[in-house]
Amino acid sequence: MTQTLLPATSTESSSRPVVAVTGADGFIGSHLTEELVHAGYRVRAMAIYTSQGSYGWLDHVAPEVMQHVEVQLGDVRDAGSVRALMRGAQTVYHLAALIAIPYSYVAPRSYVETNITGTLNVLEAARDLGTARVVHTSTSEVYGTARTVPIHESHPLQGQSPYSATKIGADKLAESYFLSFGLPVVTLRPFNTYGPRQSARAVIPTIISQVAAGQRVIRLGDLRPTRDFNFVADTARAFRAVGEAGPEVLGRTLNAGSGREITVGDTVKLIGQVMGADLRVEQEDIRLRPEGSEVMRLLADHSELQALTGWAPQLTLEEGLRRTATWFTDPANLARYRVGEYTI
Repeated sequence: MTQTLLPATSTESSSRPVVAVTGADGFIGSHLTEELVHAGYRVRAMAIYTSQGSYGWLDHVAPEVMQHVEVQLGDVRDAGSVRALMRGAQTVYHLAALIAIPYSYVAPRSYVETNITGTLNVLEAARDLGTARVVHTSTSEVYGTARTVPIHESHPLQGQSPYSATKIGADKLAESYFLSFGLPVVTLRPFNTYGPRQSARAVIPTIISQVAAGQRVIRLGDLRPTRDFNFVADTARAFRAVGEAGPEVLGRTLNAGSGREITVGDTVKLIGQVMGADLRVEQEDIRLRPEGSEVMRLLADHSELQALTGWAPQLTLEEGLRRTATWFTDPANLARYRVGEYTI
Protein backbone atom coordinates (compact mmCIF):
# COMPACT_ATOMS: atom_id res chain seq x y z
CA MET A 1 0.00 0.00 0.00
CA THR A 2 1.34 3.45 -0.92
CA GLN A 3 1.49 5.85 2.00
CA THR A 4 1.28 9.59 1.53
CA LEU A 5 2.56 12.01 4.14
CA LEU A 6 0.90 15.36 4.51
CA PRO A 7 3.19 18.38 4.67
CA ALA A 8 4.49 18.66 8.21
CA THR A 9 4.94 21.74 10.29
CA SER A 10 8.28 22.18 12.05
CA THR A 11 6.46 21.57 15.33
CA GLU A 12 5.08 18.27 14.08
CA SER A 13 8.49 17.11 12.90
CA SER A 14 10.30 18.18 16.08
CA SER A 15 7.73 16.39 18.24
CA ARG A 16 8.48 13.03 16.66
CA PRO A 17 10.74 10.60 18.56
CA VAL A 18 14.26 10.64 17.14
CA VAL A 19 16.03 7.53 15.87
CA ALA A 20 19.41 7.31 14.17
CA VAL A 21 20.36 5.24 11.12
CA THR A 22 23.93 4.58 10.02
CA GLY A 23 24.22 3.65 6.36
CA ALA A 24 21.01 5.53 5.63
CA ASP A 25 22.37 6.54 2.22
CA GLY A 26 22.53 2.91 1.09
CA PHE A 27 20.06 0.47 -0.42
CA ILE A 28 18.40 -0.99 2.68
CA GLY A 29 19.15 2.09 4.78
CA SER A 30 17.21 4.42 2.50
CA HIS A 31 14.19 2.10 2.53
CA LEU A 32 14.42 1.78 6.32
CA THR A 33 14.51 5.57 6.59
CA GLU A 34 11.26 5.74 4.64
CA GLU A 35 9.70 3.00 6.79
CA LEU A 36 10.62 4.81 10.01
CA VAL A 37 9.30 8.18 8.81
CA HIS A 38 6.02 6.57 7.75
CA ALA A 39 5.83 5.04 11.24
CA GLY A 40 6.05 8.48 12.88
CA TYR A 41 9.75 8.92 13.66
CA ARG A 42 12.20 11.68 12.90
CA VAL A 43 15.31 10.08 11.44
CA ARG A 44 18.84 11.33 11.95
CA ALA A 45 20.52 9.74 8.94
CA MET A 46 24.25 9.26 8.46
CA ALA A 47 25.46 9.59 4.87
CA ILE A 48 29.13 9.22 4.06
CA TYR A 49 30.82 12.44 2.98
CA THR A 50 31.63 12.88 -0.70
CA SER A 51 33.02 15.95 -2.45
CA GLN A 52 29.94 15.91 -4.71
CA GLY A 53 27.71 16.52 -1.70
CA SER A 54 25.66 13.42 -2.47
CA TYR A 55 23.34 11.87 0.11
CA GLY A 56 23.39 8.58 -1.79
CA TRP A 57 19.97 6.99 -2.28
CA LEU A 58 18.45 9.53 0.13
CA ASP A 59 18.67 11.97 -2.78
CA HIS A 60 15.91 9.92 -4.42
CA VAL A 61 13.56 9.73 -1.45
CA ALA A 62 10.35 11.77 -1.68
CA PRO A 63 10.52 15.35 -0.29
CA GLU A 64 7.57 14.71 2.02
CA VAL A 65 9.63 11.97 3.65
CA MET A 66 12.88 13.95 3.72
CA GLN A 67 11.28 16.79 5.67
CA HIS A 68 11.39 14.39 8.63
CA VAL A 69 15.02 13.39 7.98
CA GLU A 70 18.10 15.16 9.29
CA VAL A 71 21.07 14.11 7.17
CA GLN A 72 24.43 14.11 8.90
CA LEU A 73 27.52 13.67 6.75
CA GLY A 74 30.04 11.49 8.50
CA ASP A 75 31.84 8.17 8.59
CA VAL A 76 31.10 5.23 10.86
CA ARG A 77 34.85 4.68 11.18
CA ASP A 78 35.10 8.03 12.95
CA ALA A 79 34.01 7.83 16.60
CA GLY A 80 33.15 11.53 16.74
CA SER A 81 30.81 11.27 13.76
CA VAL A 82 29.03 8.33 15.33
CA ARG A 83 28.63 10.00 18.72
CA ALA A 84 27.21 13.18 17.15
CA LEU A 85 24.72 11.11 15.16
CA MET A 86 23.51 9.12 18.16
CA ARG A 87 23.29 11.87 20.77
CA GLY A 88 19.64 12.23 21.79
CA ALA A 89 18.40 9.32 19.65
CA GLN A 90 16.32 6.68 21.44
CA THR A 91 17.32 3.91 19.02
CA VAL A 92 20.18 3.49 16.57
CA TYR A 93 19.81 1.23 13.55
CA HIS A 94 23.35 0.32 12.56
CA LEU A 95 23.45 -0.58 8.86
CA ALA A 96 26.67 1.09 7.71
CA ALA A 97 29.01 -1.53 6.24
CA LEU A 98 31.08 -2.51 3.26
CA ILE A 99 29.07 -5.37 1.76
CA ALA A 100 30.42 -6.29 -1.69
CA ILE A 101 31.94 -9.75 -1.33
CA PRO A 102 34.22 -9.59 -4.41
CA TYR A 103 35.79 -6.32 -3.27
CA SER A 104 36.52 -7.88 0.13
CA TYR A 105 39.03 -10.12 -1.67
CA VAL A 106 40.75 -6.97 -2.97
CA ALA A 107 40.70 -4.68 0.08
CA PRO A 108 40.06 -6.76 3.22
CA ARG A 109 41.55 -4.20 5.61
CA SER A 110 38.89 -1.66 4.63
CA TYR A 111 36.23 -4.20 5.65
CA VAL A 112 37.83 -4.63 9.05
CA GLU A 113 37.96 -0.87 9.57
CA THR A 114 34.35 -0.25 8.48
CA ASN A 115 32.52 -3.37 9.62
CA ILE A 116 34.35 -4.11 12.87
CA THR A 117 35.77 -0.78 14.01
CA GLY A 118 32.63 1.01 12.83
CA THR A 119 30.48 -1.34 14.91
CA LEU A 120 32.77 -0.81 17.90
CA ASN A 121 32.23 2.96 17.56
CA VAL A 122 28.45 2.49 17.59
CA LEU A 123 28.55 0.20 20.63
CA GLU A 124 30.87 2.48 22.58
CA ALA A 125 28.77 5.55 21.80
CA ALA A 126 25.60 3.72 22.85
CA ARG A 127 27.23 2.64 26.10
CA ASP A 128 28.41 6.16 26.94
CA LEU A 129 25.23 7.93 25.83
CA GLY A 130 22.78 5.46 27.39
CA THR A 131 21.07 4.74 24.06
CA ALA A 132 17.87 2.81 24.75
CA ARG A 133 18.38 0.29 21.94
CA VAL A 134 20.96 -0.67 19.33
CA VAL A 135 19.76 -2.65 16.32
CA HIS A 136 22.84 -4.21 14.76
CA THR A 137 22.81 -5.56 11.20
CA SER A 138 24.22 -8.99 10.42
CA THR A 139 23.96 -11.01 7.20
CA SER A 140 23.09 -14.56 6.19
CA GLU A 141 26.60 -14.79 4.69
CA VAL A 142 27.96 -15.43 8.21
CA TYR A 143 26.43 -18.93 8.07
CA GLY A 144 28.40 -19.91 4.98
CA THR A 145 27.10 -22.88 3.03
CA ALA A 146 24.23 -24.38 5.01
CA ARG A 147 25.03 -27.53 6.97
CA THR A 148 21.38 -27.96 7.94
CA VAL A 149 18.24 -26.31 6.54
CA PRO A 150 16.30 -24.28 7.24
CA ILE A 151 19.07 -22.29 8.90
CA HIS A 152 18.34 -21.54 12.56
CA GLU A 153 20.19 -18.82 14.46
CA SER A 154 22.15 -21.57 16.26
CA HIS A 155 23.74 -22.70 12.96
CA PRO A 156 27.59 -22.54 13.06
CA LEU A 157 29.20 -19.39 11.70
CA GLN A 158 31.64 -19.83 8.80
CA GLY A 159 33.83 -17.03 7.47
CA GLN A 160 33.95 -18.03 3.80
CA SER A 161 34.96 -14.54 2.62
CA PRO A 162 36.75 -11.60 4.23
CA TYR A 163 33.37 -9.82 4.18
CA SER A 164 31.59 -12.55 6.13
CA ALA A 165 34.52 -12.84 8.55
CA THR A 166 34.28 -9.14 9.41
CA LYS A 167 30.51 -9.41 9.88
CA ILE A 168 31.04 -12.37 12.24
CA GLY A 169 33.48 -10.21 14.17
CA ALA A 170 30.99 -7.35 14.35
CA ASP A 171 28.18 -9.70 15.44
CA LYS A 172 30.33 -11.11 18.22
CA LEU A 173 31.30 -7.62 19.37
CA ALA A 174 27.61 -6.74 19.67
CA GLU A 175 26.96 -9.96 21.58
CA SER A 176 29.88 -9.27 23.91
CA TYR A 177 28.60 -5.77 24.76
CA PHE A 178 25.25 -7.25 25.76
CA LEU A 179 26.86 -9.94 27.90
CA SER A 180 29.63 -7.77 29.36
CA PHE A 181 27.91 -4.43 29.85
CA GLY A 182 24.19 -5.14 29.54
CA LEU A 183 24.02 -2.96 26.42
CA PRO A 184 20.47 -3.18 24.99
CA VAL A 185 21.42 -4.58 21.59
CA VAL A 186 19.54 -6.87 19.21
CA THR A 187 21.03 -8.26 16.00
CA LEU A 188 18.94 -8.69 12.86
CA ARG A 189 20.29 -11.14 10.29
CA PRO A 190 18.62 -10.48 6.90
CA PHE A 191 18.78 -13.03 4.11
CA ASN A 192 19.42 -11.83 0.53
CA THR A 193 17.45 -8.60 0.42
CA TYR A 194 16.57 -7.31 -3.07
CA GLY A 195 14.53 -4.51 -4.60
CA PRO A 196 14.71 -0.98 -6.06
CA ARG A 197 18.00 0.90 -5.58
CA GLN A 198 20.09 -2.23 -5.07
CA SER A 199 23.59 -2.33 -6.48
CA ALA A 200 24.07 -4.33 -9.66
CA ARG A 201 26.76 -6.36 -7.89
CA ALA A 202 23.84 -8.42 -6.50
CA VAL A 203 22.32 -11.13 -8.67
CA ILE A 204 18.71 -9.94 -9.05
CA PRO A 205 19.52 -6.39 -10.19
CA THR A 206 22.29 -7.82 -12.38
CA ILE A 207 19.69 -9.91 -14.22
CA ILE A 208 16.85 -7.37 -14.25
CA SER A 209 19.01 -4.44 -15.38
CA GLN A 210 20.33 -6.45 -18.33
CA VAL A 211 16.80 -7.47 -19.35
CA ALA A 212 15.52 -3.90 -18.92
CA ALA A 213 18.28 -2.73 -21.25
CA GLY A 214 17.06 -5.11 -23.94
CA GLN A 215 19.62 -7.87 -23.48
CA ARG A 216 18.47 -11.47 -23.74
CA VAL A 217 21.83 -13.16 -23.21
CA ILE A 218 22.51 -12.65 -19.51
CA ARG A 219 26.05 -12.75 -18.14
CA LEU A 220 26.31 -14.35 -14.70
CA GLY A 221 28.50 -16.48 -12.48
CA ASP A 222 27.55 -19.80 -10.89
CA LEU A 223 23.88 -20.75 -11.40
CA ARG A 224 23.83 -23.52 -8.78
CA PRO A 225 23.78 -21.66 -5.45
CA THR A 226 20.41 -21.29 -3.74
CA ARG A 227 19.26 -18.14 -2.02
CA ASP A 228 16.41 -17.01 0.23
CA PHE A 229 15.31 -13.70 -1.30
CA ASN A 230 13.45 -11.13 0.77
CA PHE A 231 11.94 -7.94 -0.69
CA VAL A 232 13.46 -4.77 0.76
CA ALA A 233 10.17 -3.45 2.17
CA ASP A 234 9.83 -6.65 4.21
CA THR A 235 13.40 -6.31 5.44
CA ALA A 236 12.75 -2.70 6.47
CA ARG A 237 9.68 -3.83 8.42
CA ALA A 238 11.81 -6.45 10.16
CA PHE A 239 14.23 -3.77 11.32
CA ARG A 240 11.41 -1.68 12.73
CA ALA A 241 9.89 -4.76 14.36
CA VAL A 242 13.02 -5.50 16.40
CA GLY A 243 13.52 -1.80 17.11
CA GLU A 244 10.04 -1.53 18.64
CA ALA A 245 9.74 -4.99 20.25
CA GLY A 246 9.81 -5.61 23.98
CA PRO A 247 12.93 -6.38 26.03
CA GLU A 248 12.65 -10.08 25.23
CA VAL A 249 14.55 -9.48 21.95
CA LEU A 250 17.59 -7.95 23.65
CA GLY A 251 20.74 -10.00 23.35
CA ARG A 252 19.16 -12.07 20.58
CA THR A 253 20.16 -12.63 16.97
CA LEU A 254 17.13 -13.03 14.71
CA ASN A 255 16.87 -14.20 11.11
CA ALA A 256 14.74 -12.29 8.60
CA GLY A 257 14.05 -14.34 5.49
CA SER A 258 11.24 -15.59 3.30
CA GLY A 259 11.65 -19.31 4.00
CA ARG A 260 11.71 -19.99 0.23
CA GLU A 261 14.79 -21.41 -1.49
CA ILE A 262 15.55 -20.91 -5.18
CA THR A 263 18.64 -21.44 -7.32
CA VAL A 264 20.23 -18.59 -9.22
CA GLY A 265 19.39 -20.45 -12.44
CA ASP A 266 15.71 -20.71 -11.54
CA THR A 267 15.74 -17.06 -10.51
CA VAL A 268 16.78 -16.18 -14.07
CA LYS A 269 13.84 -18.19 -15.43
CA LEU A 270 11.40 -16.55 -13.00
CA ILE A 271 12.60 -13.06 -13.91
CA GLY A 272 12.20 -13.96 -17.59
CA GLN A 273 8.60 -14.96 -16.91
CA VAL A 274 7.88 -11.80 -14.90
CA MET A 275 9.42 -9.54 -17.57
CA GLY A 276 8.11 -11.48 -20.56
CA ALA A 277 11.56 -12.27 -21.93
CA ASP A 278 13.15 -15.46 -23.25
CA LEU A 279 16.59 -15.48 -21.60
CA ARG A 280 19.81 -17.37 -22.12
CA VAL A 281 22.74 -17.32 -19.69
CA GLU A 282 26.45 -17.09 -20.47
CA GLN A 283 28.83 -17.77 -17.60
CA GLU A 284 31.66 -15.29 -17.06
CA ASP A 285 34.61 -16.56 -15.04
CA ILE A 286 35.22 -13.11 -13.58
CA ARG A 287 31.86 -13.37 -11.80
CA LEU A 288 32.75 -16.65 -10.06
CA ARG A 289 33.84 -16.64 -6.44
CA PRO A 290 36.86 -18.70 -5.37
CA GLU A 291 35.66 -22.29 -4.93
CA GLY A 292 35.94 -22.38 -1.13
CA SER A 293 34.35 -18.95 -0.77
CA GLU A 294 31.06 -19.54 -2.61
CA VAL A 295 28.07 -20.03 -0.32
CA MET A 296 26.12 -22.78 -2.03
CA ARG A 297 22.91 -22.89 -0.02
CA LEU A 298 20.89 -20.46 2.10
CA LEU A 299 17.39 -20.96 3.48
CA ALA A 300 16.10 -19.03 6.49
CA ASP A 301 14.25 -20.18 9.56
CA HIS A 302 12.58 -16.93 10.69
CA SER A 303 10.35 -18.55 13.33
CA GLU A 304 12.12 -16.83 16.24
CA LEU A 305 11.60 -13.36 14.76
CA GLN A 306 7.97 -14.16 14.02
CA ALA A 307 7.34 -15.51 17.52
CA LEU A 308 8.92 -12.50 19.24
CA THR A 309 7.64 -9.68 17.03
CA GLY A 310 4.88 -11.05 14.79
CA TRP A 311 6.92 -10.22 11.68
CA ALA A 312 6.42 -12.29 8.55
CA PRO A 313 7.21 -11.47 4.91
CA GLN A 314 4.27 -9.95 3.07
CA LEU A 315 5.42 -10.05 -0.56
CA THR A 316 5.90 -13.18 -2.63
CA LEU A 317 9.06 -13.44 -4.70
CA GLU A 318 7.02 -13.02 -7.87
CA GLU A 319 5.42 -9.79 -6.69
CA GLY A 320 8.72 -8.45 -5.37
CA LEU A 321 10.38 -9.16 -8.70
CA ARG A 322 7.57 -7.34 -10.53
CA ARG A 323 8.05 -4.25 -8.36
CA THR A 324 11.80 -4.39 -8.80
CA ALA A 325 11.50 -4.81 -12.58
CA THR A 326 9.09 -1.87 -12.78
CA TRP A 327 11.63 0.34 -11.00
CA PHE A 328 14.56 -0.76 -13.14
CA THR A 329 12.66 -0.34 -16.43
CA ASP A 330 12.18 3.36 -15.69
CA PRO A 331 14.84 4.91 -17.98
CA ALA A 332 15.87 7.42 -15.31
CA ASN A 333 16.61 4.61 -12.87
CA LEU A 334 18.27 2.31 -15.39
CA ALA A 335 20.59 5.14 -16.45
CA ARG A 336 22.26 4.98 -13.03
CA TYR A 337 23.64 1.51 -13.80
CA ARG A 338 26.48 0.31 -16.05
CA VAL A 339 24.41 -2.47 -17.51
CA GLY A 340 26.23 -5.67 -18.30
CA GLU A 341 29.52 -4.58 -16.72
CA TYR A 342 30.88 -6.68 -13.88
CA THR A 343 30.48 -4.62 -10.72
CA ILE A 344 32.78 -5.41 -7.81
